[in-house]
Amino acid sequence: MRLNEVVYSDAVPIDGYGAGFFRVGGEVKDGAILTGAKGTSTWGGYTDQASLLALAGDVDVLFIGTGAEIAHIPSELRQVLEEAGLGVEVMNSPAACRTYNVLLSEGRRIALAALPV
Repeated sequence: MRLNEVVYSDAVPIDGYGAGFFRVGGEVKDGAILTGAKGTSTWGGYTDQASLLALAGDVDVLFIGTGAEIAHIPSELRQVLEEAGLGVEVMNSPAACRTYNVLLSEGRRIALAALPV
């Protein structure tokens, strides 16, 4: 079996998550997060559109993790993000973290906004 080391160029991966937290690049962050090439910060949830809109032009796809279960995001939020040119992919937070890490390792222009499980 051949193993390849995964190298992340611009942003740091999600190392883990649990009840109410994420571990990003070895650092524990409580609550919802927003992470990408510009770093990691807290995210105010679906009503915090300004943080997400600030990503326009810098990322092609924004993954939104909806917590432990998959759920629809508010239609107004999706419309605002898509009008700003952001591709939006919604999934539960565990799947969003895994997908983010895979595409991050490929050097894609992505970001992740996730609610904790």
